[in-house]
Amino acid sequence: MIIGSLVVLAALVVLGARWLRTLEGVQEFIATYDGHSTQLEAAPEGMPWWMGWQHFFNMFLMVLIIRTGLQVRHERKPPGYWTAKKGSFFSPKGNTPKKVSLSQWLHQSLDVLWVVNGLIFIILLFATGHWMRIVPTDWDVFPNMLSGAIQYASLDWPTENGWVHYNALQTVAYGFTVFIAAPLAILSGIRFSTWWPDHAERLNRIYPVEWARATHFPVMLYFVGFIIVHVFLVFFTGALRNLNHMYTSRDVTDWWGLVILLVSLVVIAAAWFLSKPLFTTPIASRMGKVSK
Repeated sequence: MIIGSLVVLAALVVLGARWLRTLEGVQEFIATYDGHSTQLEAAPEGMPWWMGWQHFFNMFLMVLIIRTGLQVRHERKPPGYWTAKKGSFFSPKGNTPKKVSLSQWLHQSLDVLWVVNGLIFIILLFATGHWMRIVPTDWDVFPNMLSGAIQYASLDWPTENGWVHYNALQTVAYGFTVFIAAPLAILSGIRFSTWWPDHAERLNRIYPVEWARATHFPVMLYFVGFIIVHVFLVFFTGALRNLNHMYTSRDVTDWWGLVILLVSLVVIAAAWFLSKPLFTTPIASRMGKVSK
């Protein structure tokens, strides 16, 4: 019933958007605002090699982070527990080592790699000027977002070349993901991690754990929704060219981007398999105490 309702709702949205586009005023609006907001002239074109590699690392880590996060949320009887060594990286000085499930240990370890990858990405983003492509720099982003939404909803998508200029919806979505959603995921995750200080009564009052829990899961849902829409549009707005943008840093239409994507999916599937307790327990035991 839920799927059926979503299909009906989607059909109504499409029909409504197509009807709107028959109105003269809406046609003039879309002609004035084609969906692309003003971009700074200094904004670079294309996607450098480091962005392609970081795109893969981010995808690799996000798949495993979402999987382990859902395991932590739903498992009633963990396959094992892990306790950090006192004074180690996962249990800072002054903290009593916390006993957590193996799933939470793996989730937290992957988070560290994800944060490091993200910091490198942001540093390179500002060092190379590519931040100008995902940060709105003009108020015309708002009417162009509305125009883009009508065009997408009507299934008559805005003409674009992501190698040169993202449309307004893409710009805002990428900027929100990098500069708002990701920090929210980090700040909420730290609150119930093994790093949170034991005796911080004032800090606990300022930032209750309930606030973190109320934020962390919705942010994960946002990332899942973003990934679904992102992958859908990559494949339905010129798959070969888009995949070459992301994986080969070339603005061409050939099969190499797809080949690299398929290889990366094999790597992710292997990591998914190897994330079972049978394989992660020996690693966890080197970083702390593993118990049943």
